[in-house]
Amino acid sequence: MDSVNNYIEIITSMVIEYAPKVLLALFVLWLGFKVVNKITRLAVKGLGKAGISETLLPFMGSLMGISLKVLVGFTVASIIGVDMASFIAVLAAAGFAVGLALQGSLSNFAAGIIILLFRPYKVGDWIEVDERFGMVEEIQIFNTLIVTPGQKTLIIPNGQVVDNIVTNYSRKGHIRIELSVTMPYSESFPKVADIIMEELKGIPKVLNTPEPEVGIENYDSHNLIVAVRPYVKPDDFWEVTFEAYQKIKAAFNRHGIRVAYSEGVEMGTIGE
Repeated sequence: MDSVNNYIEIITSMVIEYAPKVLLALFVLWLGFKVVNKITRLAVKGLGKAGISETLLPFMGSLMGISLKVLVGFTVASIIGVDMASFIAVLAAAGFAVGLALQGSLSNFAAGIIILLFRPYKVGDWIEVDERFGMVEEIQIFNTLIVTPGQKTLIIPNGQVVDNIVTNYSRKGHIRIELSVTMPYSESFPKVADIIMEELKGIPKVLNTPEPEVGIENYDSHNLIVAVRPYVKPDDFWEVTFEAYQKIKAAFNRHGIRVAYSEGVEMGTIGE
């Protein structure tokens, strides 16, 4: 009977000692979470008005909310009487171990934040990263998804984007197509240039400003290499490329522009 009374006394003393702390901790937890949610909503709204990418806003809101709720949790633990020094030491050690295990992912994560904040490109831009060319389909926290002209989806880690030179073909609103055609040495270059320019002006999606450029690029063994440089919107790159080659070939045929062929070609057999 005495042991039961002792247990009752111990429980009663613990309730008297800890009940106010627990009630206060629960109240602080409830109030703290409400305040954190309110602050997070206001912060996200303010960041949106400041021009932060909509892709980044949900993540930043979640990160801010979690960080503030962790601080509230620390406050509640200290009210109850938890030894915060030991708790923080264990948490820091766990965080360090996780950081080492996810070093590559954290690098891509940090790079994703940089991309979304500084916007070297946006969804819909045509870019080239490490000799990989395509249109940006989605910017994620860890990866950037680009779609090539052949409709292949490339998943490029954001760390690789930040560490390489990124060519943004859409930043200026237009790009220059670099075409090359040949003409014989005996032909008049001004005549050929006028023919090419006339054909380029007949292509609706070739921009008038900046004006297309036509010039001699190089001297080949049998031909002059003529550089043809029309400007187009990035989305029209391939369409104009094919149409320009087609129209220039047809125009050369109409005007009798000849093409030199190498002589002395021998024909051989090929096996099955």
